[in-house]
Amino acid sequence: MKKDQPDSSTHEVERWSLFELSLDGPMEGNPFKDVQLLAQFQHKQRVVHVDGFYDGNGVYKIRFMPDTEGTWTYAVNSRTADLNGVVGSFICTSASAGNHGPVRVVDADRFAYEDGTTYRPYGTTCYVWTHQDEELQEQTLQSLSSSPFNKIRMCVFPKRYSFNTNEPDCFPFEGSKADGFDWTRFNPLYFAKLEKRIGELQRLQIESDLILFHPYDNGQWGFDRMNEETDEFYLRYVIARLGSFRNIWWSLANEFDFMKEKQMNDWDRFFRIVQESDPYQHLRSIHNGTKMYDPTNLTIYDHTKPWVTHVSMQYWELTPTTVWRKLYRKPIVVDECCYEGNLPQRWGNITGEDMTARMWDGFMRGGYVGHGETFLHPEDVVWWSKGGLLHGDSPARIAFLRQIFEASPEGIAPIESFRDAPTLGIESEYYLQYFGVHRPAYRELPLPEEQSFQIEIIDTWNMTVTTLDGVYSGLTRVDMPAIPYIALRAHRVERMES
Repeated sequence: MKKDQPDSSTHEVERWSLFELSLDGPMEGNPFKDVQLLAQFQHKQRVVHVDGFYDGNGVYKIRFMPDTEGTWTYAVNSRTADLNGVVGSFICTSASAGNHGPVRVVDADRFAYEDGTTYRPYGTTCYVWTHQDEELQEQTLQSLSSSPFNKIRMCVFPKRYSFNTNEPDCFPFEGSKADGFDWTRFNPLYFAKLEKRIGELQRLQIESDLILFHPYDNGQWGFDRMNEETDEFYLRYVIARLGSFRNIWWSLANEFDFMKEKQMNDWDRFFRIVQESDPYQHLRSIHNGTKMYDPTNLTIYDHTKPWVTHVSMQYWELTPTTVWRKLYRKPIVVDECCYEGNLPQRWGNITGEDMTARMWDGFMRGGYVGHGETFLHPEDVVWWSKGGLLHGDSPARIAFLRQIFEASPEGIAPIESFRDAPTLGIESEYYLQYFGVHRPAYRELPLPEEQSFQIEIIDTWNMTVTTLDGVYSGLTRVDMPAIPYIALRAHRVERMES
């Protein structure tokens, strides 16, 4: 006889939100290894298979993100009698305001939410903010809530690195650094804390670009040196537990090429595990160390492989964005291009002007660029690692950049006929051109003769937009302020009849 769950008339779940089924089961032995459960969720003729996971204390969970409105039924399969045969249903209701679904790749350059709403990543990095004390985590969330950022790069595993030597209060596996870890048993408390913060990011409409591996263990815990079986065990658990959050992206690693225990075929295997295990097919990428870019350099991961959805690149200079777009034919996200701050390390001491300029340069070349902040702090509370407060000059300018791009028409793309400055636009409709550190006294814009355009001078540092008098057609001379960080915008307007 089947074990029924609550009637669908009393159980509703919003589209792209989380349905969770909790079941009581055995505690003896090692439930993480000994017990498997799988659920089949069905809407009309479509069936989605979802792995369950053990949450400790005899509780097993299955999580599901419905993507279609209407009635869904489910059935649980397990070799464990207490779990097998559970059936039930729920109603998936329409998405509420602000819920656009997971982010997808639209084409070689663009992202959009699943409901079709345009998404441009304005990202930042806070590697281990979820491993800090509660007060600091809350402060980080408050900072994010008033920031321009809609994506954050963050680690699953703790990190031991410069300006980050504090121990987390718990670890992903049972055990301790002193006594050793049991690589066959997870610590559910650790993941509960992580998923709580992912849920809070979701409410802020911030994507969690979750870094699954990194090389910054420095001999402390061994999470960067797990064996092949443990790596796969960990990946499948993380995907089963966190994959139903709509704001998840999978970053296979940060600076993967610095993890000397792993070979290139390991990363291929990890990608395949993630791709095969994730029923929602969240975005997948991998992030490189600071090797000199060379398409023939085998230390750079081959982003043309089919399981890579978009390119996550570390590079301090943005002009190669044009080359990467043509080489990979996938959206380019330069997640790290140095950080605004004053650390002694070369990657952590560029100015706010430089940070802002690099973001403008990358965006204008058809890619996307991430922010980071690394100011010295008496208690080593550095944003790029621990979060806290934002101190730099660039976040306000990034908000202005976001405002400019969100006001642009759909479908803007690089226009390569403008060769001396990166230009985005739609021919005969819209042109946006950026000059960076260059300071021309004037520009000549080759506008179409048959159309009329309004022209604006945008000061990307002082965050002003100055509209020139009149309308313009044909080859147009524009007098410029001859200062750096200026952009020009020309958009078509209706010709006024005399």
